[in-house]
Amino acid sequence: MRKPRLRTPLARAVVPVLAGIAFFCVFFAGLWVAASVINSRATPSSTVANKVFEVGKVESMAKAVAEDGPLLFPDLKSPDGIRSIVLDHTGADPAKGWRVYYGYPSDLGPTCLVTHTKGARTFTDCNQRTVTVDQLEKPTNVRPIVENKKTLYIDLRDASASATTAAP
Repeated sequence: MRKPRLRTPLARAVVPVLAGIAFFCVFFAGLWVAASVINSRATPSSTVANKVFEVGKVESMAKAVAEDGPLLFPDLKSPDGIRSIVLDHTGADPAKGWRVYYGYPSDLGPTCLVTHTKGARTFTDCNQRTVTVDQLEKPTNVRPIVENKKTLYIDLRDASASATTAAP
């Protein structure tokens, strides 16, 4: 028995194209089902970003703080956008003297975020008060890390978990 053959030029051009399209439709449908199954088994997490945030080189960051005041990073800690982090540096050694604060005054809650006064070491809170860096809330689970006296990181992990994995 002979195999059926495509005899017309139109059939020989269209049938392989349609077969290829059908193959890719079935292939992508299979991928869609696999992704749906995997996603339905995943547990939701509130973790949005890395637990250790790389700020940059200590020399350039120390120079930026000396010229423009402490650095204000909005929303590094939480995915809901209510917590900002302030990075400050004091002293002559760029590898030492780094401190981290939350972006709200210690006498008010995290709903009263501060704005930085450009070129100064002061901030304005939600009540239009001028506050200094030392009046901001000190975090217990956020800290700066200087690695090899070159790179500055902000560690956003829990203090108990990061105590065993801290960089020199």
